[in-house]
Amino acid sequence: MHSTKEGYRLVKLASGVHSVHSLAHRETFHPVIGPVAEAEALYVKQLHLPERMATHTGEFVIWDVGLGAAANVLTVLKATRAATCPLRIISFDHTIAPLQFALDHATDLGYFTGYESAVDDFLKHQRATFTDGSRTVNWELHLGDFPTFVTQTLANTAGKPPAPHAILFDAFSPAKNPAMWTQPLFANLFRLLDPQRPCALPTYSRSTMLRVSLLLADFYVGAGHATGEKEETTIAANSLDLISEPLDKTWLKRAQNSTSAEPMWEPSYRQAPLAPATWEKLQQHPQFK
Repeated sequence: MHSTKEGYRLVKLASGVHSVHSLAHRETFHPVIGPVAEAEALYVKQLHLPERMATHTGEFVIWDVGLGAAANVLTVLKATRAATCPLRIISFDHTIAPLQFALDHATDLGYFTGYESAVDDFLKHQRATFTDGSRTVNWELHLGDFPTFVTQTLANTAGKPPAPHAILFDAFSPAKNPAMWTQPLFANLFRLLDPQRPCALPTYSRSTMLRVSLLLADFYVGAGHATGEKEETTIAANSLDLISEPLDKTWLKRAQNSTSAEPMWEPSYRQAPLAPATWEKLQQHPQFK
């Protein structure tokens, strides 16, 4: 275990690989199986990114919500390097400190190989354009509060970023970072999607509260791939075709009986059963018709 300035330290996981630990949040990025294994299971394979990009024409857009130490982005880049379509990645975070720390420990972390100069450029300019295989990658950073960005983007008619084909959603846990898990955030995020552009959003949580929040935001929601530490995660999408195991009426009954299913309507963590009005709305979702 290495200590460091900036409030981060390098930790060795049970799997033998290294990851970054945030002292302020008291959370380790990609705990248990490690950064690359989690990114591959949760995002690359589940979103079928290599296959989708192989047949895609025009620019493929990924929103990376929770840049952290960039393991998700760099794992996606390596896994899709054979693709020829241009790739635009828009990363969101309130700080680049964990990425700077991770780059300083790139040898231990292992997933930076081949992308060190691109990351260095990205850190210096908050954007980087580079050739990766036979494609062009445009990687840019929105530094600041993501819920505020989403609200402001909805209010502005001009200057909107391109709607995503995939969202890598990797915020700190609801107990530590409730503002990133409210129902209004997911509702606003859904409104930024292009109805003509199928888009899926996987995330590591399988909580009933999260799934209800996503359903009430008009997403279709399904059980997501196991990641090693979790036997199930969650995937949401604006198209049912992107979900292989949609939640069914059996899950709906479990949600009705859960003591922690009511969405967080405000950025304050708490647990509560479904309110009667929420239950009524949930049953009306087209997924359960």
